[in-house]
Amino acid sequence: MPSSWRKPSVLPGFSLTLGYTVLYLSLIVLIPLAGLFWKSADYTWAQFWTTVTAPRVLASYQLSFGAAFIGACINAVFGFLVAWVLVRYTFTGKRFIDALVDLPFALPTAVAGIALTAIYAPNGWFGQYLEPLGIKVAFAPLGVVVALTFIGLPFVVRTLQPVLQDLESEVEEAAASLGANRWQTFRHVIFPAVLPALITGFTLAFARAIGEYGSVIFIAGNMPMVSEIAPLLIVTKLEQYDYAGATSIALVMLLVSFALLLAVNALQAWTQHRHGRDAT
Repeated sequence: MPSSWRKPSVLPGFSLTLGYTVLYLSLIVLIPLAGLFWKSADYTWAQFWTTVTAPRVLASYQLSFGAAFIGACINAVFGFLVAWVLVRYTFTGKRFIDALVDLPFALPTAVAGIALTAIYAPNGWFGQYLEPLGIKVAFAPLGVVVALTFIGLPFVVRTLQPVLQDLESEVEEAAASLGANRWQTFRHVIFPAVLPALITGFTLAFARAIGEYGSVIFIAGNMPMVSEIAPLLIVTKLEQYDYAGATSIALVMLLVSFALLLAVNALQAWTQHRHGRDAT
């Protein structure tokens, strides 16, 4: 087709838009990450390894990644239920509940941390009933899980809602007409259709929780080797002007997070491929 017949594009040509894209990503992503690698290079390999494998640092890694994973798993289950209710049912107060899901997005993280601490402290609304049962939430690792679950819920719900809206209820009726019970309908019809979106929401919630700081420091208690998260340890080293140590810990978190995200994306691609193959 002659170039004069082509429909004019709203945006500039490919070369110009690609140049702006690369420039923007370089300023926002590539240059800061390169600075992280560059500053970590102030350490020798022995110093780097000693810093990132110190017992206190390893404990903070375990808490940050473990709590983020648990919180994302909880949100994957209950976020699916919330999205299902918001899409499939009509009830009084539905708009309020729908807006409430976005509260962790709009609420400052420090405010969320203070509110959770006030609720789950030993003398708080919920904490005063949990304390006699031997369940300590505030100032304990469990409090970190609660905070990370709170901030990760919207990612799962908002990722699943469009998929559930596109999944017509007639599909469930067709499965029922073929003799499938509710569990078979969920397992063979609904779950495969929403699994890629569910994995995406899980990944977003997990990635968001790994680097969370504001909502955690108030409820965690920040006790070394017990309830100290890796972002807090990074801030502590920055306050001590140990920039190489802080960037070394951050670099390990970056590499581990990147590896986990690659694994999750590979799993998502595999599930999409399998679902598409089964559909054909």
